[in-house]
Amino acid sequence: MRWIIGIIVNAVIVFLIATYLPGVHVDDWTTALWIAILLAIINILIWPIKWLLSLVTLGLFGLIINIALFWGLSLFVDGFDIDGFVPAVLGGLILTVGSSIARGFTK
Repeated sequence: MRWIIGIIVNAVIVFLIATYLPGVHVDDWTTALWIAILLAIINILIWPIKWLLSLVTLGLFGLIINIALFWGLSLFVDGFDIDGFVPAVLGGLILTVGSSIARGFTK
């Protein structure tokens, strides 16, 4: 049940990022939900590697992976566009921090 709440929270965060951050565009709630689902699936698949490298780099690698995933999904998901490097970094950073804060509240 907690993972469903996490996906919904991430979808809301993605939609809010697109609403308030210039350079990030999401067509609708369905697209934001698909992005959150894909982020969850990819994070599950790469979690052991991400965890190990984040342990060595004190969490920096996890942030870099989340930024890369956020930007990479814009290349593959229709209705999700990022205009450049800076919006991708800021959006990935906001998504990572927002998800971490939301995870703290759902425990």
